[in-house]
Amino acid sequence: MTRRRYSVRFRRRRFNASGPLERILILAVLALAIGVTIGLLLPEVSSDTARAVGRYTATGSAADTLATLAVDDNQNSAGYDRNAFGFRETDTDGDGCDVREDVLARDLTDVTYKTSGSCVVQSGTLADPYTGKTIDFTRGRTTSSAVQIDHVVALENAWQSGARDWDNARRREFGNDPYNLLAVDGPANQDKGSASAAYWLPTNSGYRCAYVARQIGVKDKYGLSVTSAEKDAMLAVLHSCPGQAVPED
Repeated sequence: MTRRRYSVRFRRRRFNASGPLERILILAVLALAIGVTIGLLLPEVSSDTARAVGRYTATGSAADTLATLAVDDNQNSAGYDRNAFGFRETDTDGDGCDVREDVLARDLTDVTYKTSGSCVVQSGTLADPYTGKTIDFTRGRTTSSAVQIDHVVALENAWQSGARDWDNARRREFGNDPYNLLAVDGPANQDKGSASAAYWLPTNSGYRCAYVARQIGVKDKYGLSVTSAEKDAMLAVLHSCPGQAVPED
């Protein structure tokens, strides 16, 4: 009989001692479950909230033009070949230099040339639009890459949003169109890769509106599509700059 009473008291002590611990474990599990649920739902909630408060509304010709672009969420880059665009293989102005030299001469200041009467840029200064840095450019095997020529609408992005269906002449025109080319910081260009505005924007926030507006202008000029995510990203940027215009040249 004594052993039985001891056994009852022992079980009660175990129950009383473990009660708080059980409650803590239950609360921890519930918190984890709630956190996971919120994490899964947050992107959708955030997107809906942003749309409800007008984050994806904008004014100006850039926003108006964006509204006319086809939306295609089934893009893929199958068959993409950068060489199909013939970058730097044309000389439309007949000056004996490819488009890299033309863009360097256009976008740099204090430009010097390799020789007198040459169109080959030897040095200059770039006010980089992507980072806001000032870059001193000097041609050389180890220095030329400090300034690179970026396709504002990347070639692979163009391929998957319509260029796959073009003929060779149209692709070469696109690949060498100064309207779609900018001299920029080399590392920033490498970081961007082929990303659309949904995945990459310049770190220089003061240039984002102009950057997105030019992408829209390029896509309009060549009849390229955008994805839903890309369109929303563009609108979110343009929302901060009412009246943003598509660049004319």
